[in-house]
Amino acid sequence: MNVLVVAAHPDDEVLGAGGTAARRSAAGDRVVVVILGEGATSRGDGADSQAAVARLRQQAGAAGEVLGIDEIRFADLPDNRFDSVDLLDIVRVVEGHLADTGPTTVLTHHPGDVNVDHRLTFEAVLAATRPQPGGTVRSVLSFEVPSSTDWAFGSIAPFRPTVFVDITDTLTAKLAALDVYADEARPAPHARSRDAVDHAARRWGSTVGVDAAEPFQLVWARR
Repeated sequence: MNVLVVAAHPDDEVLGAGGTAARRSAAGDRVVVVILGEGATSRGDGADSQAAVARLRQQAGAAGEVLGIDEIRFADLPDNRFDSVDLLDIVRVVEGHLADTGPTTVLTHHPGDVNVDHRLTFEAVLAATRPQPGGTVRSVLSFEVPSSTDWAFGSIAPFRPTVFVDITDTLTAKLAALDVYADEARPAPHARSRDAVDHAARRWGSTVGVDAAEPFQLVWARR
């Protein structure tokens, strides 16, 4: 079984699916993460922003090691400016990684999100994974990103999870991977703080009778 996580920015992969990625890796599945955006240049220009991009790449690699990710790939699309790129070009990037990795499961952003990059990542994945004869993908699921999906306040399309992955045994790894992203850390009670992410996992777990869970909304599946 191969799993492909398609995230817009460094740390989205941990926030949205870090526990699931660690669980699938521990079970022997091959897990590849594709990070489409460089994640920093919207905050400034010049040498400082390029240094920030380099730090995020290092942190993504270190977080991937914590989670047991087999490979992390970067596409370097402009941060918070995916709408300046033709959607077809983003689709082709995703299609290339799908062809290389042959995943059976794809995890990506939910479309009801305040962040334009997250929304366009979903659209690109949806187009790239359309079920065709000979395709390897058997299911596509979308995840939430705290401080982004929740801040859309249901004005676009509410996140309504239908699949819950028990991450009781990998929550510690998810939180440790989140700690690696020092540049992205926020103090509590911010939704992306360590405490808030921990509480959210335990809250989702309580809805399905486990200690901790990650929620996903099923996009489509073929059995």
